[in-house]
Amino acid sequence: MSLPPDRPVHRSGADLGDHLALLRRRWLLFLGCFLAGGTVGLAIMRVTPPAYTATTYVLVTSVGVPEPGNQVTSRQREQLNLDTEAQIAQSAVVATRAAAQAGTADLEPVEVSVPPNSSVLTISVTAAEPGDAALQSRAYAQAYLEHRADSARAEIAAQQQLVAVKLRQANAALSTVIGELPALPRGGPEHTRAALRQTVLSRQVAVLTQKYDALKTVTVTPGEVISAATPPQDPSSPSLPLHLGSGLMAGLLIGAAAAQARDRLDTRLRTAADVERLTGLPVLADVTRPLDHGALHELSSAVLASCPGKRLLVKAVPPALGGTPVAVPLAANVPLAVLDGTDVGDLARADAALLLIGLDGADASDVASVVRLLSRQSVPIIGAVTTTDLTPEPVRAPRGQHTSLGKLVASGEIETGIGARTTAPMHPMRRPPGSAT
Repeated sequence: MSLPPDRPVHRSGADLGDHLALLRRRWLLFLGCFLAGGTVGLAIMRVTPPAYTATTYVLVTSVGVPEPGNQVTSRQREQLNLDTEAQIAQSAVVATRAAAQAGTADLEPVEVSVPPNSSVLTISVTAAEPGDAALQSRAYAQAYLEHRADSARAEIAAQQQLVAVKLRQANAALSTVIGELPALPRGGPEHTRAALRQTVLSRQVAVLTQKYDALKTVTVTPGEVISAATPPQDPSSPSLPLHLGSGLMAGLLIGAAAAQARDRLDTRLRTAADVERLTGLPVLADVTRPLDHGALHELSSAVLASCPGKRLLVKAVPPALGGTPVAVPLAANVPLAVLDGTDVGDLARADAALLLIGLDGADASDVASVVRLLSRQSVPIIGAVTTTDLTPEPVRAPRGQHTSLGKLVASGEIETGIGARTTAPMHPMRRPPGSAT
């Protein structure tokens, strides 16, 4: 749609005011979607079967053998890498052990988390029955501790075997040196080197023996259950705040999208604000018929300030509304030739145009067609007047029996205006010779 050249184009949705205006226009649709979303959320909560969550708390301690170290941070202040332990607790190996302890092969997934600044694992299981949730949570915790203890014992056994091998090698080398030492001459370099090697091997055997004895006495302490899971009394899901909040939020988003789409597709003109928003034309007055004194005064002032010429065309949208109800009182109140569009030459004589738009009777496409028509004739539009009175204009008499207001005013046979003289109309066929046509 073509806009007046002196009116800047405003992009809808460019600021907060546009969104608030959209909310005011489509509040019913917006509210309906919002409430529908909340209702759907509550309905989903009602049909969702309840689920129960049981949690077991496990204190993890060092097993006494070297383990993967953890970087000390503000979240984890222990050297033990609990993030790794959490992954182990969720592994398939632990799940197999837990299934054997629980006596079932159909275990629910386990969730393991690490509270910050602690050496505790929270092992949670969600099941349809509270007893099953507690049983499986305890089974996972016990299976994790057993797996951790078995892994530590296997590591200790491997270290003991390695130390034993080295100890046997050191003892064999020491025996060889001790056997060679008496045959070497005292004070010679060979004797000195053999004595030094004997001393080094003796120390190595002592260190390995001490380490082997330490590994044999290591106590494996994988951790302990500090709070065993019990059957929960209340279900953990469905959650009223979660489902209701999610439904309301979804309804909020759908309502906003629906309101935006409805606002873009709806071109019906219902208020003066719709006229300015959808057509870009300034609304000079919002009146009903007949025009009251205050509205007529404001309209006359706006017309005089905006009209670039002496002849003003009042164009009705829709056409059946007719421009006479505004053209007649306006012609009596402004020093302009006001054309009501009933004469075929009104469009050619007009210097400017004023649109009379019937609210709830026209849409933006109707106004756009009129704007294109006036643009092709180079007739600028100074604004629009809106009305809620959609009474069609009475059917006029045939042209030979009636002279339109626009024709009489445009021909100068009737001069109207503030303080102007009004003369009787003269029939076009009875004009004096030499008069203007």
